[in-house]
Amino acid sequence: MKKVLDRLMELENEGYVFEAADASFELLVRKTLNTHTPFFNLQGFRVITEVGADNQSITEATVKIQVGGQVEHTAAEGNGPVNALDGALRKALEKFYPELLDIKLMDYKVRVCNPKQATRATVLVTIVSSDHKSHWTTVGVSQNVIDASWHALVDSIEYKLYQTRGETREPQQVAAAAAAATAK
Repeated sequence: MKKVLDRLMELENEGYVFEAADASFELLVRKTLNTHTPFFNLQGFRVITEVGADNQSITEATVKIQVGGQVEHTAAEGNGPVNALDGALRKALEKFYPELLDIKLMDYKVRVCNPKQATRATVLVTIVSSDHKSHWTTVGVSQNVIDASWHALVDSIEYKLYQTRGETREPQQVAAAAAAATAK
């Protein structure tokens, strides 16, 4: 318990707020107690926003992840960087975890943690997600709003996967099943 409390205090000093972030708190406990096995591993992501002469913006995100031994590299466009990043991540994961199709983003908020830092401030991103059965809240903190959003998005997906798949899973079996399904 002391290990969890120490980690909680450390993260709260960085700007995290877990009072309403039930899902991120559960994942924090799992990670701190070394009982967390990621459902996927990030190899990298990129978000690009272009504004044309007509003042219309186009945002594209690419995500490269690994599930088991299989690497997925996907891209998606969105109406903003978080929407594009969410789309690319889901596109990469849904063939492995089809239950992710049920997740809907219900709310997205950004709060500045240290306003005196102006544009260099740390931000707290809060995401509320739903699968039509329940709601859960996740958080991410960074000086980069896209990075903070990424952490909140990943927590949301991992929390959902813990709810549907539990503790025991073999990512290699998931990748093999997805490869077999794709081959059909």
